Amino acid sequence: MEIIKKAIEEGKKTLSEFDSKKVLAEYGIPVTQEVTVTNIDDLKQAAKQIGYPIVLKGNSAEIAHKTEMGLIQIDIRNETEAITAFNDIIGKMPGTEKEVLVQEMVKGQRELVAGMTCDAQFGPCVMFGLGGIFTEVLKDVAFRVAPLTKRDATDLMNDIKATKILDAVRGMEAVDRDLLADILIAVGKIGMDYPQVKEIDINPLKIKNGKPIAVDALIVLDNAE
Repeated sequence: MEIIKKAIEEGKKTLSEFDSKKVLAEYGIPVTQEVTVTNIDDLKQAAKQIGYPIVLKGNSAEIAHKTEMGLIQIDIRNETEAITAFNDIIGKMPGTEKEVLVQEMVKGQRELVAGMTCDAQFGPCVMFGLGGIFTEVLKDVAFRVAPLTKRDATDLMNDIKATKILDAVRGMEAVDRDLLADILIAVGKIGMDYPQVKEIDINPLKIKNGKPIAVDALIVLDNAE
């Protein structure tokens, strides 16, 4: 894939969120509607195209922890708020890549995490579990060695302690397990297809109307390959 090849040639250790999601989308993984902008005029146009409320994020391959750096602003409801948030994010961004991601605001009470890590012994391993703030706190995740079959993906979903979060609960419809299985299989396939991909982190994978959608993503590269 050209995105990965170019990043490796440029010596980058990670892909930006925007480029990471482009890779995911190529494998059929649902991602948020989003556009990158570098100026106010493009920001206004992107916001109209996507529709308020929106989320703005600093977008750079050099930035892995956007939240800690104050480079994410959510639930932006009008043009005035968007311009203020844009200027604030641009002012805080390090380096030369001053680009902002304009993203649809995905509302969903359930947050999952999916990803891949390249194990020295087993190769690409797919990870799945509770996402958002609960990833670090509860550490409720499970792993399977890639490539995954549909049955492997289903077993992976059932392996976490909070597996019932995927069922219909508190008025929320059940998660589309077939789509979720396809996502987990696809994540493993990326790892199998590209040895240069060291890690994939999709967190959160939010549930919107029962459908999982990648709201944030990071692909880590191994330049030694």
